[in-house]
Order: sequence, then structure tokens, then C-alpha cells
Amino acid sequence: MSAPPARTRAVALRYRNGEDAAPRVTASGSGPVAERILELAREHGLPMREDPDLVEALAVLDLGTMIPPELYEMIAEVLAWAYRANSSFQSTTRGLAGS
Repeated sequence: MSAPPARTRAVALRYRNGEDAAPRVTASGSGPVAERILELAREHGLPMREDPDLVEALAVLDLGTMIPPELYEMIAEVLAWAYRANSSFQSTTRGLAGS
């Protein structure tokens, strides 16, 4: 007997340099909500990265919450990846979504 397929999970972050002390959770969900988060990220040309461990760590945070210091290193790696993945990525106007 096989296990049911894992539900899609997604978390979106926003970071505004000079305004935010740390990235904030702007959307989070699973199933259809996660699919919509990912769809909107694609529509807006936002870089996306699949990182189930990070999604699990971020999914417990309330919307609008700044990420805690213990996640700074993981988020810094994702932001560095996002900047490299999309040279037009602007942290002052866009966010990041992951699945």
C-alpha cells in the first residue's frame, strides 16, 4: 500500500531593504492555497525554490511575522540564490515564494 501524495506547501516572504529589519512571511498555506501562492509567484516572475525543511520552519510563523534570527542563515542562502537566479530581482518591490 503506497502513502498518499504529500500536499503542496508554500510560504512567501517579503524583504524591503531599508524598511524591514528582516524578511516577513506574507503568505503561507498548503493544498489549494499553496498552489495559488505558487501561481501568483509565477505570474509575477518571482524566483521560487523548493526547500521542504525551510517551508516547514516558516509555515509555523504568523503572517506578517519577521523571520526569527535562528533562520537568518537559511534565508540568507535563499536570498543569495534568488539574486543569482534572477538578476532583475528587486528586494525593494518583490518577495520570494517556495514550495
